[in-house]
This record gives sequence, structure tokens and C-alpha cells, in this order.
Amino acid sequence: MLRLRATSLARDLPWIDCGDPWAVLVSEVMLQQTQVDRVVGPWRNFLDHYPTPRALAAAPLDEVLRAWAGLGYHRRARNLWRCAQEITERHDGDVPSDLDELRALSGVGPYTAAAVASFAFEKRVAVLDTNVGRVLARCVTNRRLTGPEATQLAHALLPRRDVARFNQAMLDLGATFCRARPRCATCPLARVCAWRRAGGEDPAPFSAGVSRAQPRFVGSRRQLRGQVLAALREGPATEATLRVAVDEGLRPDLSSVLDDLARDGLARVARGRWRLAEG
Repeated sequence: MLRLRATSLARDLPWIDCGDPWAVLVSEVMLQQTQVDRVVGPWRNFLDHYPTPRALAAAPLDEVLRAWAGLGYHRRARNLWRCAQEITERHDGDVPSDLDELRALSGVGPYTAAAVASFAFEKRVAVLDTNVGRVLARCVTNRRLTGPEATQLAHALLPRRDVARFNQAMLDLGATFCRARPRCATCPLARVCAWRRAGGEDPAPFSAGVSRAQPRFVGSRRQLRGQVLAALREGPATEATLRVAVDEGLRPDLSSVLDDLARDGLARVARGRWRLAEG
């Protein structure tokens, strides 16, 4: 059994032990592909606007996209908006605790469903993400793990009690110490870490649960999408106006990115003027 002292590892994050399943779900959606330090402020702001699924479900999408400012990956905002509508319609406004029901919600994948089930409802389910994947590959096995192996091992390590605290400790361990560039010298599990004791090639980068490095952001279509949506938050604009608003080096892709945003249901055009989608 891997023993972790959760209190010594815990990061001071406002959604931990907050007691509100909706707040936990919002945090987990925001944390998808976004660093923790970029989420805390927007999370508080979003919940001030939409403290319940019903509140979000009743809002127009363009308003939701404005409240999402600063987080990027705006499809998550649209999916969360749809998710709130599904919770309102199917579950009378209450976030479900059942894993299958969570998985059936828009934008909720295996990790998010497990995280909400564990942290909001104390379900005995393992939470496996990039951080935990590195801990399993390095500290526990010192070998690359397949998807089924990582999932099975993560579940086998769960304690009988305080599962949510254990899951959070594993996440905090990976985020604080067992990082892509590990901080082995100060890691509280250094003495029992299989990789540190045996050495060899780092098994984490190619193990299941460990994501690959994201493509460069500067100069990317992701950057252009963000700049376009930021401009549209200020109000409707023609393509010519948007062309001036975005970085010069990104302008050749503007037309195709606008088409992408329309297909994604994030923006629309009428009479030559682009604006945020209203739902």
C-alpha cells in the first residue's frame, strides 16, 4: 500500500472540501488542459455568475463565453453550458453522483467523472490523470504502463477510507514533486520510489495517463481563436475589423478559424458581422 500523508501534500485550492458538487464539477472542467494557477480566479468569478446548474442553463451562450474569459479552450464553456442544461432537465438541477450518469453529460470524460464522484460524493473510485500517471510509472512500478494497467493499479492502491483525500494527495504529489522534471530531492516518497532506487530511463513520458507536451501556443490557431473570441466579447465585428484586432502573423488563418468557431457553435455571422453565439 502506498502511504501518503495528505495534509503535508495538500495544495490550498478553494474547491477542495468545498462541499458543493456543482463547484467541484466546474473546477474539474476548467482544469482540463489548464494550469491550476490560471483557474482559481475564473472559477470564483464563474460561480459568482452561475452558482447552480439551473443558473448556467438559463444563461445565453454569449454571456457564458464572456464569463469564461482568460481560460481558453472555449469548447469547454459550451460543453459546460450544455451539461448544466442536461443536469437541469435529467436530474432536477442536482449533479448526479453515479459514474455512468456523470459520463453521459456533455464534456464529462472518464477522468472528470471519476474526480467529481470522488471529490464531491466520496465514491471509491481512482482518479487517474497526468500527475497520477507519473507517480504510478515512476514511484510504484518503474516501468511504462498501458492504459488498463494504470487504471487497475490506481484502483488497487485506494485505501479503505478517506479515498478522496488519497486521490487528492496523489494529484498533489504529481503536481508538486513528480512533475515532468521531477523534484526527487525533496519528494516525500523519495525513499520508496522504485525509479529513484533502481534508476534507468524515465518510464513516465510514455505511460498511460501521462499526456504529451502540448503544441506551441504562440503563433498557433489556438492563439488566434482566443484573440478572435476576445475581440467578439467586446461586441460584433466584421472580418476586416477582426483582421486588425489579431496579431499580424496570425491573419492568414483568420477566415478558416472563423469557420471553425462557427462549426463549434461559438460564433456566428449575420449580414457580414461576426458575434458570439447566443445558443
